[in-house]
Amino acid sequence: MRHNFSTEGVMIARDNYLRKIIGYMHDGQVKVITGIRRCGKSTLLFDLFYKYLIESGVDSKCIIGIQLDKRKYAKYRNPIVLSEYVEDIISNKKEKFYLFIDEIQFCHSVEDPDNVGFDITVYDMLNELKDYKNLDVYVTGSNSRMLSKDILTEFRGRSSEIQVHPFSFAEYHSAVGGDKRDNFDHYMIYGGMPYLLQLKTNEQVSQYLSQLFNEVYVKDIVERHNIARVNILEDILNVLSSLTGSLTNPLNITKSLKSIKNEKLSQNTVSSYLEYCKDAFLIREAKRYDVKGKHYFDFPNKYYFADVGLRNARLGFRQIDPGHIMENILYNELIARGYSVDVGVVTDRRKGEARQKEIDFVVSNGVQRAYIQSAWQMSTDEKIKAELDSLKLTGDFFAKIVIQNDIPEHFTDEDGILHCSVIEFLLNPKLMPF
Repeated sequence: MRHNFSTEGVMIARDNYLRKIIGYMHDGQVKVITGIRRCGKSTLLFDLFYKYLIESGVDSKCIIGIQLDKRKYAKYRNPIVLSEYVEDIISNKKEKFYLFIDEIQFCHSVEDPDNVGFDITVYDMLNELKDYKNLDVYVTGSNSRMLSKDILTEFRGRSSEIQVHPFSFAEYHSAVGGDKRDNFDHYMIYGGMPYLLQLKTNEQVSQYLSQLFNEVYVKDIVERHNIARVNILEDILNVLSSLTGSLTNPLNITKSLKSIKNEKLSQNTVSSYLEYCKDAFLIREAKRYDVKGKHYFDFPNKYYFADVGLRNARLGFRQIDPGHIMENILYNELIARGYSVDVGVVTDRRKGEARQKEIDFVVSNGVQRAYIQSAWQMSTDEKIKAELDSLKLTGDFFAKIVIQNDIPEHFTDEDGILHCSVIEFLLNPKLMPF
């Protein structure tokens, strides 16, 4: 079945992120827009936030936009030239100014003309500029030379982060319109990378996602960390794609690859490569949390991809396991909503032996908590009992939710557990109790 993705020329509102940016305005910090490459960071800043400022009455002359990857802005890759340019505009002015710098990694260090042997870096420049009371600074940047995460590290508490994700299902559905079920079926396969909306066929989408994974993400990780054993990185990504939503750890991955490849491979190498993929925002690690013991386990944990379309592309769209893909989508949704998300563990001692049972997600927001089970199908009494049992074993009064592929409408059972369909949950944030 073909699906027309194209919504060319249509600007998709990303109100969740826009609200976050607005909330950080004039906080005295550098605002750093982070996230996986090609997820829409520049659009959020240069289009959506720019439009908000203009509609709020800000004069366009007070918005300074610099896109360092463009040739016309090449001279501003020198941090001294950039700083002097901005200072000439804002100095001794009463108006409030807004500085947008895109692809800040193109800024290079230069020798300090006033201090021989010392360099001026982009961080020196940003620190200097953010001290101007009439200037609000926003930056993006992510590639093999510098990730937005590096900027956060360099500022050490002197920056505010707005992390951007690929389109949620709600954003995707609002963009393409039409039938919710049809859209969700396609979202499960192709995910929500923004550029997909410019493409017209599934063939184009598949090719784009495969190229994006190999030519951008893998290449960036290899170049950034000078990886010599590229084949091992590729193998690890293949394993993680196959194990989405399943428990694993670096040791198990190492053993699996050694048995398949029959070559020397250390657990430390696998652990390092996993960290590189996490740093690139390509995957996330969900740790296991003992609900009653209130502690985290070292291993095994679960890994989820930032976008299910990328995960599916990695496997050539061959392993479309709806249960695990739905779980990955729900994990991404909860993270994008700003929650802390762990894998829950409860111990069942009712039969005289200690048996660990899993809760898919322990969702936290400060002191508030909810437990969520992701169940593609609950077609048998045995399956229903297994899914609900883990929730009941928590023994507390936090909210409990079971999300299924499709039920007619949400309801609360006699144990106070909310049951709802995955589409309804993704489109209705109010189903979460906080």
